[in-house]
Amino acid sequence: MATLIVRNPSTVSTRSRTDEWAWDPFLSMRELLGWTPWTAADLPPAAEQSFVPRFDVHETAGEIMFRADLPGIQQKDLDITLTANQLRIAGRREATKHEENEHSYLAEREYGAFERVFTLPEGVDGEKVQATMNDGVLSLVVPKKPETQPRQIPITVPKA
Repeated sequence: MATLIVRNPSTVSTRSRTDEWAWDPFLSMRELLGWTPWTAADLPPAAEQSFVPRFDVHETAGEIMFRADLPGIQQKDLDITLTANQLRIAGRREATKHEENEHSYLAEREYGAFERVFTLPEGVDGEKVQATMNDGVLSLVVPKKPETQPRQIPITVPKA
């Protein structure tokens, strides 16, 4: 469990360098160097946060299976396309809206837009791709064409 510490600026002591018992060497160095910490105006604007969901990809003799955990993403916010042998999965998870009087102490969840592109091998049947979403888990099944599946070739021995 994370420990949250909230400091109240009205209780922070602002001792001056003249107080003998409260000499602050960092305050002295700042004065000597003329350095002040950055303010929010000095920082570059924050870029839109994005995330990259992790996928599991498995292949059997008859199909290729993709699975991804996409909690908080609605089906309407997903776009799945197959062009030639490129499978493209894109989507967006919106950030949580906060009230003006609400204070955030910790924000670790990722949000924003994502896009993953997978190159499929030759011989997949793009007309029969199936996508399902259950409890925030996206599952895609890409079947292979029957003529591209391996078949056993019998060995014959000529009679002498």
